[in-house]
Amino acid sequence: MDYVNLGHTGLKVSRLCLGCMSFGDASAGGSFWSWVLDERDSRAYFRQALEAGINFFDTANIYTAGTSEEFTGRALRDMACRDEVVVATKAYGAWRKGPNAGGLSRKALFEAIDQSLTRLGMDHVDLFQIHRFDDNTPVAETMEALHDIVKAGKARYIGASSMMAWQFSKMQYTADRHGWTRFVSMQPQVNLLYREEEREMLPLCRDMGVGVIPWSPLAGGRLVRPADTSTPRTEANRYSSFSKDYEANDRRIIDTVADIARARNVTPAAVAHAWLQQKPGITAPIIGATKPHHLTDAIAGLELQLTADEVAALEQPYDVRPVSGVSFPLGDDFELTLGKMDKQ
Repeated sequence: MDYVNLGHTGLKVSRLCLGCMSFGDASAGGSFWSWVLDERDSRAYFRQALEAGINFFDTANIYTAGTSEEFTGRALRDMACRDEVVVATKAYGAWRKGPNAGGLSRKALFEAIDQSLTRLGMDHVDLFQIHRFDDNTPVAETMEALHDIVKAGKARYIGASSMMAWQFSKMQYTADRHGWTRFVSMQPQVNLLYREEEREMLPLCRDMGVGVIPWSPLAGGRLVRPADTSTPRTEANRYSSFSKDYEANDRRIIDTVADIARARNVTPAAVAHAWLQQKPGITAPIIGATKPHHLTDAIAGLELQLTADEVAALEQPYDVRPVSGVSFPLGDDFELTLGKMDKQ
């Protein structure tokens, strides 16, 4: 496993990040999370990742009503040295019912980090990320609160996730203007079926020296199965841009992935991962794993070098589509406010 700096920092992260949204108590998080693995089954994936050299783990306060953080914290305490792993979590989504639950206000962020640290069983996270942009909170309030969280020792660095490039630029500018902590990472959606971030966000991150840790590198599994296949996981991926309007183009891309995989004697997942790893500015894609081969396929993608002709064949069928996945309402159908977290 290779390790690279996360943006313009000295923090070393593996070229793959294990996404922990796949782990949690499904009964705590509502029907949206019915496909996740329980704690016993999830521990095998933490061990597999650590043995492969992965030191980067990403979760969020809203994943299965906070139980993802609990599982992540216990697994890493049992299997890893805290100083050697990089733990990231996120805030924004509502973790309980109430007018100040969720969002990026000072009150919400301080409450969120304290509750996340309690669930993780840690005194700090390495990367504290805002899950989305908050239209209802002044940018300066959010950036000062994040700065104070870092200065309080509760987070080492801060990052952001899917939003418009102008919003991200405004937040960075606000931090610079006041001498506050800047974002060191961006977590956007990037895959062969959704490439809208190539237009502005990825060039912006390269210009600012921001590390990019993409989510959904396999488009919710669509890139590795026949185009008409439906699974609980793909049906749950409601925040990605997959529409009937682009079905013909998507089928051509999926078929090309399969063709290259057969010609190279590798899996389609390895091809899709290799394409993403070869894009300029990509630091560490976030891998969701619910089967052992999900991690081995991603690792194989690190070793696979696609030719220029293969890359061109994969990219040619893509059609521009609306920006997607950059927002979700605080009380939306993630069912975040149901179950265990509602009692906290």
